[in-house]
Amino acid sequence: MTDGNTSTRRITLTVNGQEVSAVIDVRRSLADFLRLDLELTGTKIGCNQGGCGACTVHVNGLRLLSCLRLAVTADACEVVTIEGLASSDGLHAVQRAFIEHDALQCGFCTPGQIMSAVGALREGVALEPRELAEALSGNLCRCSVYPRIVRAVQQAGVELCGGEQPQCNQ
Repeated sequence: MTDGNTSTRRITLTVNGQEVSAVIDVRRSLADFLRLDLELTGTKIGCNQGGCGACTVHVNGLRLLSCLRLAVTADACEVVTIEGLASSDGLHAVQRAFIEHDALQCGFCTPGQIMSAVGALREGVALEPRELAEALSGNLCRCSVYPRIVRAVQQAGVELCGGEQPQCNQ
């Protein structure tokens, strides 16, 4: 449905459990919509070309690069950003593990790394270092804390899935 202007469209989606409706430019990326329109600045825009993974969010339970997706394609979808990952009970297991393992330095890539890790665990990636590294290879960290990231995801995977794979659904 357009609003009289073919370059704009009304979308309605659920973001972090809240229904959101807005008229947006059809060319606006999901990353820009989340950051600029909804002020959910945890979703980072690094390269804006899908090469760094800083913009990783979940759409209908699947991890994706929000800089490469138009916001209009998220119409009627459920979107979860880093801001929506924690619950009233506290931080998500992956967030806690990142803190415990000091799996961050500057923090810029951390939201995307965490969202990708949660998605990888849901997808049933094995908790072996090589498999985890491969599953997270689309997320770059210029500070090079990859070994700590892998250990954090391993710890969270054991906590969430009991070490059992595939598909822990957490």
